[in-house]
Amino acid sequence: MERESFEDNEVADLLNRDFVAIKVDREERPDIDHIYMQACQVLTGQGGWPLTVFMTPDKRPFFAATYIPKKSRHRMLGLTELLPRMAELWKNERHRIEDSGQRLSELLNRNDEASGQDLKEGIFKTARQHLERAFDQDWGGFSTAPKFPSPHNLYFLLRYYYYFGDDGALQMVEKTLEAMYRGGIYDHIGGGFARYSTDRCWLVPHFEKMLYDNALLSLAYLEAYQITGKEIYARVAREVFNYVLRDMTSPEGSFYSAQDADSEGAEGKFYVWTPAEVKAVLGEDNGTYFCRCYGIDEAGNFEGKNIPNLIGALPDPEEWSRIDNLREKMFRSREQRIHPHRDDKILSSWNGLMIASLAVGARILDEPRYLQAAARAADFILDKLRRDDGRLLARYRDGEALYPAYALDYAAMIRGLLELYQAGFDAKYLKTAQELNKDLFKHFWDDDGGGLFLYGSDAERLVARPKEAYDGPIPSDNSLAALNFLRLGRLIGDNLLEVKTEEALRTFAGAINQYPTGYTFFLTAALYCKQTGKEIVIVGKIEKEDTRDLLDIINHRFLPDSVVLLKNPADQELDEIAPFVRNMTLINGKAAAYLCEGSSCRQPVTDGQELIRML
Repeated sequence: MERESFEDNEVADLLNRDFVAIKVDREERPDIDHIYMQACQVLTGQGGWPLTVFMTPDKRPFFAATYIPKKSRHRMLGLTELLPRMAELWKNERHRIEDSGQRLSELLNRNDEASGQDLKEGIFKTARQHLERAFDQDWGGFSTAPKFPSPHNLYFLLRYYYYFGDDGALQMVEKTLEAMYRGGIYDHIGGGFARYSTDRCWLVPHFEKMLYDNALLSLAYLEAYQITGKEIYARVAREVFNYVLRDMTSPEGSFYSAQDADSEGAEGKFYVWTPAEVKAVLGEDNGTYFCRCYGIDEAGNFEGKNIPNLIGALPDPEEWSRIDNLREKMFRSREQRIHPHRDDKILSSWNGLMIASLAVGARILDEPRYLQAAARAADFILDKLRRDDGRLLARYRDGEALYPAYALDYAAMIRGLLELYQAGFDAKYLKTAQELNKDLFKHFWDDDGGGLFLYGSDAERLVARPKEAYDGPIPSDNSLAALNFLRLGRLIGDNLLEVKTEEALRTFAGAINQYPTGYTFFLTAALYCKQTGKEIVIVGKIEKEDTRDLLDIINHRFLPDSVVLLKNPADQELDEIAPFVRNMTLINGKAAAYLCEGSSCRQPVTDGQELIRML
């Protein structure tokens, strides 16, 4: 539409004669996007982008569609016919438009949450069964083409495996993770995942790379590595982080939003190869070997060229050293090409997700570089996207921070800060998470109906103030917050926060019960809520070997029902934030681990084997 209509003089003349044309970046203004997408779905029965909405001057929508051609064709009314008709209708029958906009606005303001309802007995098993029915046994994933990664489905299944010992749940996760990595949706030359696959086998992607996909997917690979110990999952996570730190990190340390699919006007041109191009870089023998490994042949798999992939077979372990050397040469050659455009806006929400993944990566992979990157990004957001009164802002670009942050910004940043604390144990991040959580309740919580509104009480008032619980490409603000409330509450010993999770679950239980696979991150929070949970407190100095030994035991295990605190016996800061640790001390001068469940703590241990038995 941009090329054929909005850059066209004929359409521009019609638009500018009778309308005020407003272009919205839906990532900067998810509140606007959400509300008017709902309007489109009500009016047409479907949604999607590009989204085209006609509204009255008071912002009430009365007509919506997705793609509209310039000229009418195939029973689709074109813009050159539609715009004059709309203008005529506005001049001659305005009352009909205003009545329609009023009725639709009232419909958009309905909140259908079934507050007070409980999750059904067996909802977790039901969700697992639904995922299995949707599962692609041949290629992994939970749909046919187009196929999206949906990492929160994987989080849920990993926890289902952990709590119920269900090997089938783990097998679905492993099949999906391996198939995604082997396919062309993964950039085998430079690292990182594309947005989605256009086919079942993950071969041909939509080549756009999004920060949030790579944040969420790297976390899934890290958790799979914790459970299975398979090095391939750690390898993928490292390569994703290398890509983000190399190509998606600003000079100040925050993370950019996306890279386009196109370069030089062609989708995927930056990423595809012919055998001759490979051999020109690597030579005949190495080039032939590389082409065989990555499925590159004369026929091509994408418009006459090739998307490198490992669908044929994974290399043997002893081959990786040679392959990595060749990949590095291929990468250096590819760097000479014209790069896809980078969307360099910085979003608090997506940065929060990446901070969380890097922090978890630092713990699991014992990589201080990831911790430093996560802390640097968090410090940037808290410095540049937080007003003097503490209010978080949503986006930053070219020195300008704009828009009061949305509930998702708060929830994602709180998640990032909680993981950052548990990776490096700097108490300032735990304290800041607590502050942001209080702000979240102040500006977003619905005291009457429960749950979080999408935008704050102090933000621009739109025609509706919705709540979102559905876990789409990104977990919803309400599901992220529900998990945050539990984890923060258990980290600082605040039982009232756990009550808020229960309220959120009751608020959205009706929708979750109807369609559990649309709310798998919410179910992840619910699984945690149903457990007693463990608070593990290590008393010791992080630079001491005995403290590190105890932390390593925790970091190398998948413990989704646990949170971890480190109390430095020489520092009282944590005592103020989490008073329940106040009387915990070293044992005979040695680092000690305290395991608390519910309202009681076990006797502390100093021996690693004892800690393993307790866990």
